[in-house]
Amino acid sequence: MNRKLKPSYYRNPDAEFLAKDLLGKVLYTKKEGNITAGIITETEVYFGIDDKGSHVYGNRRTGRTEIIYGEGGFTYVYLCYGIHHLLNIVVSEIDDPKCVLIRSIEPFAGPEIIEQRRKIPVRNSAVSSGPGSLTKALGIDGAFNKKDVTGDEIWIEDIGNRYAPEEIAAVPRIGIAYAEEHALLPLRFYIKSNPYVSKKVKSV
Repeated sequence: MNRKLKPSYYRNPDAEFLAKDLLGKVLYTKKEGNITAGIITETEVYFGIDDKGSHVYGNRRTGRTEIIYGEGGFTYVYLCYGIHHLLNIVVSEIDDPKCVLIRSIEPFAGPEIIEQRRKIPVRNSAVSSGPGSLTKALGIDGAFNKKDVTGDEIWIEDIGNRYAPEEIAAVPRIGIAYAEEHALLPLRFYIKSNPYVSKKVKSV
């Protein structure tokens, strides 16, 4: 049974819907022959050129951001503060630059490898809570930038997890105070019952 999400899934222009729908799906990576995976527990939306929190705000096109202007279904991985690689999934159609930041996962496959990478037991939620932690857990670095998320190096599978609206928290995004009023928009989503979340706050 092929549970891998198809390219058409990522071409949906409703980034907010996708950010919620990705919760409960499983993010896989294959690196140096090792497969690791985690259930997506937290996401964050960046809705394009009108979003003051986005790297493409004001229709900013650079060598780094050009991938976001492409067709949905590719990765946008960048180095934050020179320390952490963050994983975004590009969504929507060409020239509609939107993406979903994957913020946290719950370990699902390859626990021993995840523990080796993080030097933290997988039962400790800190192992993969937060966008910099999950990329370390899954071995995601700059080499994963601009990858097809329907390929064999990084992909997402639907294992049937579904959540009612009341099970999902919708809260402001984190670490983008520079986005002014857009920093307050409730565009970060997480599974309320799951401990593998970067920071829980009351829904707005």
